[in-house]
Amino acid sequence: MSLLKSEPFAAVTSMDELLAIAYAMEQEAIGGYSKLADHMRQENRPDMVAVFEQLVGEESRHLGNVVHWSEKVSGKKPDLSNLQWEPTDTFDDEGASMVAPELLSAYRAFSMAVRNEERAFLFWTYVAAQTDQDPLREAAEQMAREELGHLATLRRERRRAFHARQDVRPRAPVLDLPELELQLAAHLQAAAANASEADASSLGDLAGQARERSFSIAQQPFGPSPLLSNGVAPDVSQRATALCELLLDCYLDFGERLLDQDSRSRAQQFAAGAVECRSTIRAVMK
Repeated sequence: MSLLKSEPFAAVTSMDELLAIAYAMEQEAIGGYSKLADHMRQENRPDMVAVFEQLVGEESRHLGNVVHWSEKVSGKKPDLSNLQWEPTDTFDDEGASMVAPELLSAYRAFSMAVRNEERAFLFWTYVAAQTDQDPLREAAEQMAREELGHLATLRRERRRAFHARQDVRPRAPVLDLPELELQLAAHLQAAAANASEADASSLGDLAGQARERSFSIAQQPFGPSPLLSNGVAPDVSQRATALCELLLDCYLDFGERLLDQDSRSRAQQFAAGAVECRSTIRAVMK
């Protein structure tokens, strides 16, 4: 289960096709955010115009990276005629173009962008799993890693937008990552008890993975997370979705700033597990 509405229906068979897909996905995102910026401009919301233009700029940089990669590999820009099928469901404005403009906020916009990056990450992990060609699998895995980097950037922006709109709250209990993973495992196990057989199996597997991460971090800590320094509010620790979001933020942060590559790779692996967990929670625990 994932944020993707449907799985890619065919395996990618060439590097030219893979780069054409990446190019098309970035173009779709640029077009979507540009339309939202235009819409907010018409509605006299300059604050939201700036947010969506920032997202256009971010996706344009991603597009430039794809073009550079293609020119390095083949000596030319990606060619959309190499597409064997159209990638779908990786960009969704989640009704932002239809909702009353007064109800839109920077936090909501960045939340939408975060979910779009998660869809792109899941898309590339699926592509990597489906190919039997090592160069294509490695390229798709690289695309997935880059999406995790984009995801980290957008989640930081979302966090900044969230804190900008919040009043100062009382200090919450301080919990460490192993404790939080065990709490997540408990939430997942409790949800599994009331789920269908298939969903219970998925939730049970994710609970097991959370316990494994807890044990691993207890044995080999990443160090203190600045995201936990002010404690964890009960409305986060007591909700599986919010708790998974917090853990993902912590792992993405470690994956960017830890000094040694092995620790960064381990944190990124845990982040990938948190993305999978969050996706399943959203699908099952509606």
